[in-house]
Amino acid sequence: MSFSFNFDVQLTTKGQQGEERQPQTGKQDYAVKPVPGNNTTTPAENVKAAVEHHPPAEPHSLLNDAVSETVTIGTLPPLHFLNESVFEQTASERDDDERILSRTAAQSSDLISGVYEGGLKVWECTYDLLELLEREGETFGGKRVLDLGCGAGLLGLLALKRGASQVHFQDYNRTVIEQLTLPNALLNCQLEGEEEEEEKGRKGKKRGQQEEDDETIIEEDKTKKKEEAKSEEEKKNEQKIEGEDGSPSPKRQALDPSQHSKLACCRFFSGDWTTFLALVLKEDLSPKYDIIFTSETIYNTAYYSALHDTLHRLLAPGGVVYLATKAHYFGVGGGLHLFEQFMEDKGVFDMEKLWDVDQGLQRHVVAMHFKTTNKS
Repeated sequence: MSFSFNFDVQLTTKGQQGEERQPQTGKQDYAVKPVPGNNTTTPAENVKAAVEHHPPAEPHSLLNDAVSETVTIGTLPPLHFLNESVFEQTASERDDDERILSRTAAQSSDLISGVYEGGLKVWECTYDLLELLEREGETFGGKRVLDLGCGAGLLGLLALKRGASQVHFQDYNRTVIEQLTLPNALLNCQLEGEEEEEEKGRKGKKRGQQEEDDETIIEEDKTKKKEEAKSEEEKKNEQKIEGEDGSPSPKRQALDPSQHSKLACCRFFSGDWTTFLALVLKEDLSPKYDIIFTSETIYNTAYYSALHDTLHRLLAPGGVVYLATKAHYFGVGGGLHLFEQFMEDKGVFDMEKLWDVDQGLQRHVVAMHFKTTNKS
């Protein structure tokens, strides 16, 4: 389930052990979502009921033995996510009521229509949209954001790190939400908390010891004495637990969700779009999102109606939908041109092309707004 990029971007990924990977700027054509021979563009007969997922009582269990990577694009904050190839290698050891891990491995496919919709793989267009957001300088301050068809959740996590007041994540498969999206959110909240503490420490030192209160000074002295008292053997044992770059392992990093104010801003849902929409509309104050992200979700024309209804009912007046997509999905039949036609026929949204990526398979990032006569 490894992935590649086919566009030029100053992007660096770092593995759990700290090794940096060079930016990938190749221009080959990489495969789109493959489809098994018996696949069709018709939706599955049985819809997948929507469910809301909550962090477990012991969230650190989600990161046990996790292998993480970090992606950085330009000035964006680092985004941490679990290595997707590990899911394939450890499929037999994971809880998987949907059996998507074993079935995708057996069929060598990244998509089984109506069963698994590709959420364990980070697709190229997600990185296109991240790069565009970096160039545009979107900060998300105080906004409500929905990452629709989220997969690893990188788009929603960026919004969370840049000041969104609420971020909701939705993916077709519960396995994706429980074993990838939720752990990624925990991982990013924890690491960002540590980064903020380090920054505060640096600022405190610059102000000088005389500006620090007595309690801080006492605590620093205690910490220093404890560190000096540690034996060399104890320090070596700690280094074995920590990564080679000195950063704590994910297992040690995970804390109770109540300690993550940003995690409290998140909600997680699985299920198809029709049942997801019905679930959130049941709430007394159903959400209206200022920004909806959706990446690589228009590959199947059979899903266009459900996607349109979801965007129509959940986007706030004056809100924007960011859609990242390939021009055409070979073997499935969907793509930007067909989706544009579908949206024009509906007459609800205006569509604006923000970026055309011509390297390799043609890709696009577009923005969608309500037409002036359709604001609800």
